Amino acid sequence: MEVQQLPRGRHRLRREEVISSQRGRLLFAMSEAIAENGYAKTSVAEVLKRAHVSRESFYEHFDNKEDCFNAAYDGAAAILAAEIGAGLQESSSDRDVVARLNDLLRRYLETLQSEPALARTFLVEVYAAGPEALRRRVEVQNRFVELVAFIAGAKDERQRFACEAVVAAVSALVTQRVCAGKTDELTQLEEPLAGLVTDLLDAVGLNR
Repeated sequence: MEVQQLPRGRHRLRREEVISSQRGRLLFAMSEAIAENGYAKTSVAEVLKRAHVSRESFYEHFDNKEDCFNAAYDGAAAILAAEIGAGLQESSSDRDVVARLNDLLRRYLETLQSEPALARTFLVEVYAAGPEALRRRVEVQNRFVELVAFIAGAKDERQRFACEAVVAAVSALVTQRVCAGKTDELTQLEEPLAGLVTDLLDAVGLNR
């Protein structure tokens, strides 16, 4: 199952540990520059300036700007997966489906709200970064669908489609807030989104 690929526990490195390496500084610089300027307007020179890394060193790690962005995207996805994995471990398996999904939703929103550059990279600028970035986005989205389907115990295509709809609705509404510069309001979506999740799962008999 895809669920088994989620990291166990809190594997996220402290920011200082990551940026102690040239590659780490470049990834953080890429995410921060893109969050401020957008993918199209972010140059390699801007990333180098923020990371305090030479152009020669940049090309030792990455082929081009797109390659660096894809690595930053993978890093954002890994951070999010680690946080959600930790949240699922803390959520008792004795809790019902909706309660466990709400725990997942809460951790997802809290993580994105606490990391605005990550949120912008993960949800918005990925669509401007080319076909490989979009392929990565679809792959991550599918992993979320598999996770929700696993927690909900989806048994047929109709139930799995409901899980897909849950993930799509959450992603769309969160992305809308991030696009509008309201990342600091993401946790306010928890209650209405939890209600939407309940309704969608109720409709296919998964709310138990």
